[in-house]
Amino acid sequence: MLLTTGILGAILTANLATGNGAYRAYAASLNATAHKTKTIPAFARKYGLRCSACHTAWPELNAFGQAFRDNGYQLGNERDSPIFQNPTYLPIALRITPQFHEESTTNQVVDAVPGDSSIKVQRRLTTHGVDLSGMDFWTAGTLYKDISFVLLFSSDNLASFHFESAFIRFDNLAGSPWLNAKVGKFELDNLISEKRFLFLSNNGGLYQSYHFAPIGDNNGFGIGDNQLGVELAGHNVGSYTRYTASILSSSDGQPGLVTGNSYDGFFTFSQAFQVPSLGVERIGAYYYLGQMPTVYRTSGGAPIAGSGVDNKTFYRVGLAGDLYAGPIEVLPFYMHARDDPFLGTSTPGNQALPAGARGPQWNAEFVETHEYVNARFVLTQRAEFVRMAQQAIPGTPTNVGDIDAYSLGLRWMPFMFSRAGLALHSEYSLVRTVGGAPLSGDGVGTPPLTPTTNVWSSSLLFAFDFAF
Repeated sequence: MLLTTGILGAILTANLATGNGAYRAYAASLNATAHKTKTIPAFARKYGLRCSACHTAWPELNAFGQAFRDNGYQLGNERDSPIFQNPTYLPIALRITPQFHEESTTNQVVDAVPGDSSIKVQRRLTTHGVDLSGMDFWTAGTLYKDISFVLLFSSDNLASFHFESAFIRFDNLAGSPWLNAKVGKFELDNLISEKRFLFLSNNGGLYQSYHFAPIGDNNGFGIGDNQLGVELAGHNVGSYTRYTASILSSSDGQPGLVTGNSYDGFFTFSQAFQVPSLGVERIGAYYYLGQMPTVYRTSGGAPIAGSGVDNKTFYRVGLAGDLYAGPIEVLPFYMHARDDPFLGTSTPGNQALPAGARGPQWNAEFVETHEYVNARFVLTQRAEFVRMAQQAIPGTPTNVGDIDAYSLGLRWMPFMFSRAGLALHSEYSLVRTVGGAPLSGDGVGTPPLTPTTNVWSSSLLFAFDFAF
């Protein structure tokens, strides 16, 4: 039987026997219908497995799914090589999400009379209706023993496509699982993945912590974004101990060498522990050291792409976890961040900084929980907070830019087979930003807008999330 062939098959069998981690929600049987996955159903078709072998709630990976990915999408049996596949087999998946959603934002400055900008007022702006998400067209698999690939062709909801992910991976270099290399565009090895998480709305569908920038800062980097570069990764059998070290182009994943000839570094380490009656508990640490140009050479006054100079640095450092308490999964996260004063004040590197300018610093944290009611039904929540520790310009109110974000959701998977799957998804997200209101309307409305005016944004979403 395929489940018990190869190293990873043995791991899966052991995990099921012990109620390991993610399997506790449906350890009674592999016959339970599985959850949704941004990983492709094609892997389940290839190996004859249910999607629950690799996933808790689609698209999140369980311990076995992590080990399967770490081993280059190989189980260590005869089905790994494409040579032995039926010629009609194509490792392709399609995903899109028809939906109804409502978006609402407070304290927006608008013309009191449309078309007449002489009088402005504050208004809550709300829009709602039936809509589409973007679409993912994904293929992945093995080219040869220990050589695998991923290609994710993704679009927005207007069918404007780009390469979200595209890489080739070489595993077990020198015969060791501690040496695996990846080249191309890929997700950073974040212990809590933004590409595989269980929130989809405009406000809840991203981690504020991953993409936060202080007000007035021009650093557009997001630690949740896929990056271009080279990654060296290693793990022991079962991936209980893992590390990665990446050298990345300083372009936040944008192709074409748009910034210049500079590089970032990203380093992670995590350790998992088997806890009796609970499962696999994992904790990890990460460090990102990056740089960004502040000046571009020009021709005829127009910036020349790829000619960035006067690079300034930034860093992100912190801890994360993936913990289980019976049927409840807990994902804690902490980050400390700092940008160079030139980035924090949007000042070109060849000009003088504003008086007293310093590097902005902030702390971000969240706790996300998933309660697996049964194999098809999961309840989710997240509470997230970003707090400024030091503003770039002295005298700026300390709380300008602070964020509070809350999300609640549920997913019910009526079916998830190796050919296709469907999840009924509902979610409500609410985000408060201090100082997020435009100040062009100062002195109008009641009360007048100030640098510390709160802006509340909410998203309500009901969606059919399907993959084939």
